[in-house]
Amino acid sequence: MSGVEGFRDAVARRLAALAGQDVPERLWQADTTLWKEGDEAHQKIVANSLGWLSVFEAVRDEIGGLGAFVDQLRAEGYRSAVLLGMGGSSLAPEVMAGAFGTAPGYLDLTVLDTTDPAAVAAVEERLDLESTLFVVASKSGGTTETASLHAYFYERLRELDGDHAGHHFVAITDEGTSLEKEALAEGFRAVFVNPSDIGGRYSALSFFGIVPAALMGADLGRLLDGVRALAQACGPDVPPARSPALRLAATLGEACLAGRDKVTLVTSPGLGDLGAWVEQLVAESTGKEGTGLFPVDEEPLGPPEVYGDDRLFVYTRLAGAADARQDDALAALEQAGFPVERLEVGDAYELGGLFLLWEIAVAVAGSVLGIDAFDQPNVQESKDNTKRVLAQIEAGAEPAVPAPAGERVAIALGDDLLEAALWDLLGGAEPPTYVALQAWVTPGAEARAELLAMRALLRDRLHVATSDGFGPRFLHSTGQYHKGGPDLGVFLQLVSGGGPDLPVPGQPYTFAVLKHAQALGDLQALVDHGRRVLRVDLGDDPVAGLGAFRRRLEAVLAG
Repeated sequence: MSGVEGFRDAVARRLAALAGQDVPERLWQADTTLWKEGDEAHQKIVANSLGWLSVFEAVRDEIGGLGAFVDQLRAEGYRSAVLLGMGGSSLAPEVMAGAFGTAPGYLDLTVLDTTDPAAVAAVEERLDLESTLFVVASKSGGTTETASLHAYFYERLRELDGDHAGHHFVAITDEGTSLEKEALAEGFRAVFVNPSDIGGRYSALSFFGIVPAALMGADLGRLLDGVRALAQACGPDVPPARSPALRLAATLGEACLAGRDKVTLVTSPGLGDLGAWVEQLVAESTGKEGTGLFPVDEEPLGPPEVYGDDRLFVYTRLAGAADARQDDALAALEQAGFPVERLEVGDAYELGGLFLLWEIAVAVAGSVLGIDAFDQPNVQESKDNTKRVLAQIEAGAEPAVPAPAGERVAIALGDDLLEAALWDLLGGAEPPTYVALQAWVTPGAEARAELLAMRALLRDRLHVATSDGFGPRFLHSTGQYHKGGPDLGVFLQLVSGGGPDLPVPGQPYTFAVLKHAQALGDLQALVDHGRRVLRVDLGDDPVAGLGAFRRRLEAVLAG
């Protein structure tokens, strides 16, 4: 029996086990004992985390009111919307913006999920603020990045529109948060209070996803019809072997147990940035207690020989608009013996069903792995470290780069010892190791192209899985896995201090200082967990610095 045949047999046994445990019925009954049975603390977390199973039906009742609200905005001359949010508050709207686009006459949506001052300034310069609606989205109401962006743009609108500044804002948050109170005090146009029993990464089909979709003019009825159809296909009476979501759950769980824990996501272009949303869901839900699935999003596809045996491929294919190169590459990988799980949809509006399918699959995969899929025990570490760094800066001290005794953690791009440091970090890397490129630079197409080129280089030479992310965005996506998952990661923190700066109203620090503190705070968290990490200062020109670093990395790997 081949390795793949053995894996498929394990999946079939798992599906039978899920049936024997009455998982479909228990899931839809929101039975918390599917996760961490007997652990009171975890049971409380789970009990307050399962609202996503039914929220799509409640949202359907809001379609008419949302339509009237958006029509009023259009009549008043609003042409753009900017979503200020992080992670679960921003990723689903970003996926839908890429997949659906903006309907004629509706609001063009920009997602702003960064503390990089150049990126903030670019959004401000591109838009007419007086015809722009700002959507401040935060479950907790206190997300630092979102609060900083809220403060900045509210101050800018006060300068332009005085006491009417609040009319340019709406909030999406849980009941009783500081954001809800601030929104009422500042005269926000509306506050959408989301059910509190839904975690951020499971909130795609709640107000956090549906309000931005309405602003873009998406057909919400059609979107939610797809969700209902998927729910029926995976209902309480459907055997696990016939349930698309539970088949995926069994595949993910068994893949992790078999060491195929690098879930490589391949998605048809017409489905927007679905992989980025899946990446957060998988990493934050499973990456804890020393285990978990590492999602690999947007890694360039290669031939079979460049991959290790730690890979599972999940291909989400848009029928009728598929990429032939993706089809051919996945066929070659399957022929070579790699497991490939295929999810096929008929049109982009089946994204709603895909959101629910992945939510069910990842939640149940957590049950298979014996972990609580709804907590995120390590996310707070980097946030606490950031606060300490900011306090040091406010006191006039220059924070030191954290490093264990006798180890070099930070180096400049022009340092003659860079190649030696890279070789020490990467020289022995092989599967199941993965390499994460963490870029604290201004997000943009040129920077992203350099990161993708580095990822292909690392994968081709070392056969390891790779990821990349712009800080602080990735902290709300893969950050939990990096600290709480298995110790398999090698981290390159790429920083640049050049560019403009902007104040954060009401705070003693600027956006550039906040971003600097966040990078150091996350570095401290990685060091505290004993992770292998190197911080490289790229200089003041991040794109040129990334290009120069890529060339030096190539020289090291060629040697």
